[in-house]
Amino acid sequence: MTDARPEARIEDRGDHLLVTLSNPGRRNALAPSMYVELRAALERAATEDRLGAVVLTGANGYFCAGGDLNALAQRAGLSREDRRARIEDLQATIRAIRACPRPVIAAVEGGAAGAGLSIALACDLLVAAEDARFSAAYVRVGLVPDGGLTAALARRVPAGFAARLCLTGDPVDAAALAGMGVVTDLAAPGDAARLATTLAARLAQGPAAAQAAIKALLATAYDNGFDAQLDREADAMADALAGPEAAAGIGARLNRATPDFARGGAPRKDTDR
Repeated sequence: MTDARPEARIEDRGDHLLVTLSNPGRRNALAPSMYVELRAALERAATEDRLGAVVLTGANGYFCAGGDLNALAQRAGLSREDRRARIEDLQATIRAIRACPRPVIAAVEGGAAGAGLSIALACDLLVAAEDARFSAAYVRVGLVPDGGLTAALARRVPAGFAARLCLTGDPVDAAALAGMGVVTDLAAPGDAARLATTLAARLAQGPAAAQAAIKALLATAYDNGFDAQLDREADAMADALAGPEAAAGIGARLNRATPDFARGGAPRKDTDR
């Protein structure tokens, strides 16, 4: 059925959310409604205490083909200001993924191209099927990367690899990106979402405040000078050491027990970073 509306379907798994990008017949090409729904899911994960992670995947065996070419062709006739405003919808979604205090895991089957690759690389962890392919396809239609793709590549792959990926638009396989640490987990074809949800359930049992602080530290580690990052780590560690999660974790370890980082029903204050 190709006339179904584009959407980011949200499934509540109890301790995490599974968000599925769906745009039938277009390999889940992105649409404004999908950005809105994805950002709503991230906000929900940030504010509902029992939710410890978000898994982001694509419907029908493909992650995301990036921008819808029909929509992009129509936008070409808009004013520059309006064209830029439409791009900011994607940029805001990338910022929301990075700012979410819960771990966000991409589960990629089939492939991720263009803005789909930007979204996958914005996630904290990237689980990919062994036969998945990744492409910075913008150049093939005379466009340039957006969604933070150049920033993500500059931080995670050699400069020559990033240049070849962006300048040729040639796809690379999951194994190549796994060798660089970009793909964090390889799965058998068809098994990426299952592996990602298993990982999400594991993360949901961990200390939410510590995880949020770790995400915040990692977000600044590349741009900060070493001494500035040392200061940030010291502040975060001083705060964590006096918190209830450290009391539970250290106490359990000293008693040779398994830490229990209980999650209650009220929104956590650790989302205010």
